[in-house]
Formats: sequence, C-alpha cells, structure tokens
Amino acid sequence: MHKRKEVKGTVTSNKMDKTVVVTAIRTTRHPKYGKVIKLKKKYYAHTDENNLKVGDEVTIMETRPLSKLKRWRVLTS
Repeated sequence: MHKRKEVKGTVTSNKMDKTVVVTAIRTTRHPKYGKVIKLKKKYYAHTDENNLKVGDEVTIMETRPLSKLKRWRVLTS
C-alpha cells in the first residue's frame, strides 16, 4: 500500500463551506543558474469543521477526489 503525500502550508482563504485554500511554499534551485527560488502552489483542501482562519499553519494529506478541484484534506491545524 502506498503512503499518501503530505504537504505543510498556510491557509490563504476560508470563504467556502468545508473547504480551505492552502498555499505551500517550497524552495528549489534554478536548473541553469543555481539561484535558490521559492515556488508557491495552491491546494483546495476539505475540512469538516469551519474553524480554520487565514494564516493558520496546517498539514494536508492527499485523498480521493472530493469535487472538481478538491483532492486534499486537512490533517492538523
């Protein structure tokens, strides 16, 4: 059985019902120039309670498709 992916990020929007937008920032080196750059990615994550606020640090885990865009769910807040 495969281990599901986990990502740490910050809640950037909580305006939807039972859904939050989590922005994860990771650093990597540019392939040609070697400069360290930050890459941002947004994830739509499911949460049963609507108790998360913008700026909260959360861990999300990959799950089955829950809607058109939601493929993640919130583990910890």
